[in-house]
Amino acid sequence: MIEHLAIVGATGAVGREFCSLIEERNLKPRRISLFASTGSIGTSVAVGTEKISVEKLTPYALDGVDYAVFSAGADRSREFTPIAVQAGAVVIDNSSAWRMDDSVPLVIPEINPNDLADHAGIIANPNCSTILLGLVLWPLHQVNPIRRMVVSTYQAVSGAGTEAVAELRTQTAGLLAGNPIAPRVFPHPIAFNLFSHDSPVGSDGLNAEETKMIAETRKIFHEPGLAITATCVRVPVVRAHSESVNLTFHQPITPQEVRDLLSSAPGVKIVDDVDRGRFPMPAEAAGCNDVLVGRIRQDTSQPDGCGIDLFICGDQLRKGASLNAIQILELLANA
Repeated sequence: MIEHLAIVGATGAVGREFCSLIEERNLKPRRISLFASTGSIGTSVAVGTEKISVEKLTPYALDGVDYAVFSAGADRSREFTPIAVQAGAVVIDNSSAWRMDDSVPLVIPEINPNDLADHAGIIANPNCSTILLGLVLWPLHQVNPIRRMVVSTYQAVSGAGTEAVAELRTQTAGLLAGNPIAPRVFPHPIAFNLFSHDSPVGSDGLNAEETKMIAETRKIFHEPGLAITATCVRVPVVRAHSESVNLTFHQPITPQEVRDLLSSAPGVKIVDDVDRGRFPMPAEAAGCNDVLVGRIRQDTSQPDGCGIDLFICGDQLRKGASLNAIQILELLANA
């Protein structure tokens, strides 16, 4: 039983999705407290049939909370999650603040739920693209270990928040009307355009999103030496990320073997109708809890039969963030 649940960042895209999932998952905390930025204080957010007013987050506001879900950015998490833990709460953090901390479990419940036993008050929710990728690849990796993965992402604007969605809509309407546009949220125009993910590029040539996918997947899989390379791209899609994945396995594997393994994988839905040309699309993944996978085919450039190509689409606000967090909460509350 959850006595007192706090949601920090309740008015953001992920926070609102989490609030809607509380009813859908039949989670019944005795009390819910919502926190957000100063401009949102006093506004109401729907949690099931109840409207709850957003409060100001202070060092004392988390007293008496037994579980807290943070989705308010890394800076707020670094400041307030230790305070919440000291006050007695267990924190599920959706930011990048604690993901690569060796003392903090980084968890996808379908992959490494046992890592929750080692938490010291904070559990990190992985990056959205990492969750979607890991959910599909883990059932394969368990049977035939993956030697190398090459991932290209096509990431929806809602991953950057509600203002980014508004920018895509405004720019699209402006361009269709023949008006000039000026980017504000993104560094480049997003309507009818795509560009390298809008995160800083490091000295190694990887942007921050690519670095997250590589490091987080290795940590979740407990495979520090796993060969992974990634290219992350922002695309003019409102909701649901897509990923093109090329895999090299240790042993030969066929597309049918991949389909058979994924057909019973939790949280995965195969959409691979070659005759009708129907494969995973973000338009169908949006609002869906399952991660869609298709275009499952042999990589004929690997003549040893160890190569597979596939395509993934998943709602990064659902399984890529809020649903994964609520599944972690369910495991903790029912332990």
